[in-house]
Amino acid sequence: MLAVIIANYLKRTFPNIQKWAYNASDFNKYGLHKDDIIHETDDVVEALKRLPPDVMEARIFRIVRAAQLDCQKQILPKEQWTKFEEDKPYLLPHVMDVIKERKEREQWEAQ
Repeated sequence: MLAVIIANYLKRTFPNIQKWAYNASDFNKYGLHKDDIIHETDDVVEALKRLPPDVMEARIFRIVRAAQLDCQKQILPKEQWTKFEEDKPYLLPHVMDVIKERKEREQWEAQ
């Protein structure tokens, strides 16, 4: 939650720095999205189960393609890179829902 607040603050305050950091991270050169590289905790795994099939298939395609490109020590042509402006979160809203539900469940069980 704190990370989301900080990210939103940085987005409003330093948009050029955020775009630079996005491009410097290199995952976009493989066609990946930010949500493709999230560390898979239990909450993230549960959120992945809630994704629609077409979104999950697109995610798997991007990850497999990135792994293959990395093995070949290549990157995508620049016109196929994921652009900062087009990288919309598709998994993060589900993760936030799972965390909220887990916390509610923990509170309920604690009573």
